[in-house]
Amino acid sequence: MTALDAARALLVEFTGREPDGIWSAPGRVNLIGEHTDYNDGFVLPFAIEQRTYAAVVRNGTGELRVRSTFADDLVVAGVDDLDTVFPTPPGSTPRVPEWSAYVLGVAWALRARCPESATPGLDIAIASDVPVGAGLSSSAAIEGAVAVALNDRWELGLDAVALAQAGRRAENEAVGAPTGIMDQMASMLGRADAATFLDCRSLEHRSVPTGFAAAGLEVLVIDTRVQHAHSTGGYRERHAACELGARSLGVASLRDLTVHDLPRAAQLLDADVFRRVRHVVTENQRVLDTVAALTEQGPRAIGELLTASHSSMRDDFEISVPELDTAVDTARAAGALGARMTGGGFGGSAIALVSRDDAPAVTVSVRARFAAAGFRPPTIFPVSPSVGPRRDC
Repeated sequence: MTALDAARALLVEFTGREPDGIWSAPGRVNLIGEHTDYNDGFVLPFAIEQRTYAAVVRNGTGELRVRSTFADDLVVAGVDDLDTVFPTPPGSTPRVPEWSAYVLGVAWALRARCPESATPGLDIAIASDVPVGAGLSSSAAIEGAVAVALNDRWELGLDAVALAQAGRRAENEAVGAPTGIMDQMASMLGRADAATFLDCRSLEHRSVPTGFAAAGLEVLVIDTRVQHAHSTGGYRERHAACELGARSLGVASLRDLTVHDLPRAAQLLDADVFRRVRHVVTENQRVLDTVAALTEQGPRAIGELLTASHSSMRDDFEISVPELDTAVDTARAAGALGARMTGGGFGGSAIALVSRDDAPAVTVSVRARFAAAGFRPPTIFPVSPSVGPRRDC
């Protein structure tokens, strides 16, 4: 059963009615630019084929009733009561099951954005084929699918950027995860065969053709199956270190620094905060260099930039884990042009840019090395730049 069919079946199961419509939004792979988004920096993600689906029907009440295929509970909240549920105080857990906070949080954020709009009650069923906890932004896929569905059903008339902003607010203030806006923008702005170059300060964006298929390349996702959660402490600590570094250096955000500022930063900051700052500053430059390389030289020129990004996340930002390092090192040894962890870190997935002909050998090598190390078997699959949200039926 497809995720679309699963969403429809679940809605019929708990409502006895067919959906008014089914909407979906994709997960994303971040090609490069990690932990730069909440520092007002640059990122280069692309939407993937794997999607989350929201089947929706009006229920004739003033309630939102939500189910998902990955939890047994039915969560109910009055549309007019969402302000009593959210925001979630910093450092605390949501007042509803966390998975439902992504759904209800989007509704809350959209009502705040459009307070004069009619917002009737809805039943919503969620299903997804985006792996959860793999660093592929399953959360933004949920937020995107719900946002486009509510934008349609509630006739809000919001554009893609506004819907992405609502998704980010839901993640930050309803779920309590201090993430940037990259994931939501990547999902909302996806285009086939292209990545999205995004300035996270201005939200200016443009599509950058990747040229992977024409060059005989593909991106392999290596899901280590080490689960992570952005609302936990490690992510918050990195976020706080970046803010401290910016304040200490007298800038609004780390975006305002370049590699030429790093010697001064090394003198002013303690060793741990300096390493966090150095990662963000050099990662911003690597994003710019990757966009230039794709545009001027083609995708085979970006491999070393991907690998350098991983080294920075491993050594300076310290968000890798042994499984991710093993995936990256083994993929490169087996012939990948470049590889890096993708996502927030502390688990999740790595990506490897490989020649299509080399993909089977890379897959076999990584699986064998994981087995030899005693790790859980990884899930490995190719992804391609894909389209953003849509109404499926």
